[in-house]
Amino acid sequence: MKTSVENLQVLYEDNHLIAINKRAGDIVQGDKTGDIPLSEIIKQYLIRKYNKTGEAYLGVVHRLDRPTTGVVLFAKTSKALPRLNASFASKDAVQKQYWALIEKKKIIPKEGTLTHWLVRNTKQNKSYAYPQECPDSQKAVLSYKILKELDHYLLVEITLLTGRHHQIRSQFAYLGCPLKGDLKYGAKRSNPDGSICLHAHSLEFIHPVKKEKITLTAPLPSSFEKIL
Repeated sequence: MKTSVENLQVLYEDNHLIAINKRAGDIVQGDKTGDIPLSEIIKQYLIRKYNKTGEAYLGVVHRLDRPTTGVVLFAKTSKALPRLNASFASKDAVQKQYWALIEKKKIIPKEGTLTHWLVRNTKQNKSYAYPQECPDSQKAVLSYKILKELDHYLLVEITLLTGRHHQIRSQFAYLGCPLKGDLKYGAKRSNPDGSICLHAHSLEFIHPVKKEKITLTAPLPSSFEKIL
């Protein structure tokens, strides 16, 4: 189901912020495809909700890959945007937690930290993980914990310690455990809705104006629920 103004899943909203539960297939910001991005849909939602004329202000704080679901945060004011940008640029100010279903092809520890060096191939729109530093690579670190073991998949909780292109996807693919539905990184088959089973489950940050800790959690999509 494509996101529209009518079915937008708002997780949180106040005068300065709005957070959305992104669906698979949504693009956060406009790209070369020309598809209507989530940012434009939210602007239309704000115009309708507050009976505004003209264009509503909306700042993109961070992004999720198109086939990924979960919490995405936007700024509604020019005051909030630079403060949020500064927070997201800091390693300690924001905590992002993801849930993923990975293929149970290899035995991995129940919890641990993964450290790789990623090399991005822009033509393929893909990142390759290596165990040691190599030319044009960036260090990528995440911690994970297996929450549930299923017949063919593992439900894994992931905390990103760095934010690299396709980091989770490439690091688990390197282990031989690609994400369910992620054909680009070696999954056996695609998901019917074109998603991959990677969900931005929660986001914790300090409110840019109120200075309070905010924790947002997004409900799991059907691609997870059908398996769990």
